[in-house]
Amino acid sequence: MSESIKWTADAEAKLKEIPFFVRPFARKKIETYAEENSISLITLEIYEDVKKQFN
Repeated sequence: MSESIKWTADAEAKLKEIPFFVRPFARKKIETYAEENSISLITLEIYEDVKKQFN
């Protein structure tokens, strides 16, 4: 996990709704997306955008 990427409380709460066995994979995908797009704060909106891409 990149130390430069932060999560808002609501985005972190949404992440916790994902089943525990896929949560690390989902977190990595979202953080990778954030890094590639120079995003340092993962908000609920970014979480939802990334989630749509991988559904």
